Amino acid sequence: MKPDKHAAEQRTVIEVRDMDFSYGPKVALKSIGMDIPSHEVTAFIGPSGCGKSTLLRCFNRMNDFIPGAVVSRGEVRIDGIEIHSPEVDSVELRRRVGMVFQKSNPFPRSIFENVAYGLRMLGEKRKDVIAESVEKSLRGAALWDEVKDRLNQSAFGLSGGQQQRLCIARTMAVDPEIILMDEPCSALDPIATAKVEELIVDLKRSYTIVIVTHNMQQATRVSGRTAFFYLGELVEYGETTKLFTNPDKERTEAYITGRFG
Repeated sequence: MKPDKHAAEQRTVIEVRDMDFSYGPKVALKSIGMDIPSHEVTAFIGPSGCGKSTLLRCFNRMNDFIPGAVVSRGEVRIDGIEIHSPEVDSVELRRRVGMVFQKSNPFPRSIFENVAYGLRMLGEKRKDVIAESVEKSLRGAALWDEVKDRLNQSAFGLSGGQQQRLCIARTMAVDPEIILMDEPCSALDPIATAKVEELIVDLKRSYTIVIVTHNMQQATRVSGRTAFFYLGELVEYGETTKLFTNPDKERTEAYITGRFG
């Protein structure tokens, strides 16, 4: 894992400015503006279809794979660079901005090869470098002690929670700066969820993390900042503790107290 930088002064890593996003004629996000700080966990909450996963996928241009999906206004900057600029390589962007999906998606390969896959795709051929990175990533994902004696066995033999941590290790192996997580615990049991949440809190020392979650208790446990979305709009964004205990907007309070959603 990267050196612990959490003690360093936080800076803005992701900037969203007056952004509209559409799927063809359907407007999915309207006038989104926010700054996401480094080495923090930022949670996106809101009812289904409110745009939180769409915004998450904007940060590494995963929406590029959807026909008709487009940022119709505004911009997204990462480290000050507009990511939709022609000079930005989307493949390199996705290495720097990794993603962990809702359902764990290990490849039909060994545990070792799952983690090594991204390095091999980047052209790394040195066996010692790959082996060192695989071990470091599995340790970083709190999985090494559980799998070190079966690295050559299929990843499908792991439990659901282990598979999700394997996918996190695979993301870490290519040395990203930002890790996006789209409901990473929604398919896990409470014990596996607790392990992944503990890992998320630890990972912010080395990475900037943005997580989409339907579980508001999870947002309070892992995040320092929370954004509440409703019908494609960013209703409120701020420190997690304040948003959940003393929100500024009536709609936020109605959602977190269960009056709708």
